[in-house]
Amino acid sequence: MVSAQCQCRLCRREDVLTLYAQPYDPLRPKVNMDETSKQLIQETRAPVPAQPGQPQRYDFEYERNGTANLFLFIEPQAGWRHVAVTNQRTMLDFAHQMQWLVDEAYPEAEVIRVILDNLNTHKIASLYEAFAPAEAWRISQKLEFHYTPKHGSWLNMAEIELSVLQRQCLARRLPDQATLRQEVAAWEGQRNKEQATIDWRFSVTDAREKLKRLYPSLPA
Repeated sequence: MVSAQCQCRLCRREDVLTLYAQPYDPLRPKVNMDETSKQLIQETRAPVPAQPGQPQRYDFEYERNGTANLFLFIEPQAGWRHVAVTNQRTMLDFAHQMQWLVDEAYPEAEVIRVILDNLNTHKIASLYEAFAPAEAWRISQKLEFHYTPKHGSWLNMAEIELSVLQRQCLARRLPDQATLRQEVAAWEGQRNKEQATIDWRFSVTDAREKLKRLYPSLPA
């Protein structure tokens, strides 16, 4: 299913912020999703190992080894996240990630409320591209999409976690998908062990006060 929300930016903003304010419910988890790409870089010469007072040094020459896509899921209230590495970010890739979310990540959930941006692949229609109608329908009945507004993707807490992933794991040369998967799995395991959460403090009231210029003015 898809959240029955207005398509305007203000309604989407308030829908997401209202959802964030709701208490934790393990049967109705709130899961943020976002994705990014990573350029894979193969070294042409072995890096010079780090020494006391000297970081590891890389040669300026390198070999491009394609790109990989990363889907990131995070349930901030539970301190849980997962990163999946794929070749592409097509409708089929998105559909299979949704199937994983329903069947493996949250099999006991009544409904999974997914906060995501409005990319053309982030649609229930993607399920019907990937699966037979009965299977697509089954998966869709466990999903409730809440879209961030246009130019408002910063409302998606998954962007915060992607920033952490970039700083702590991806900000270096990684040669291939196997290495990338190994590194993000180690990062994910450590973050989940720490049960790292996000302290989100921006509310609907804050939005109405700080973003007054975006709200329509009523006649006097």
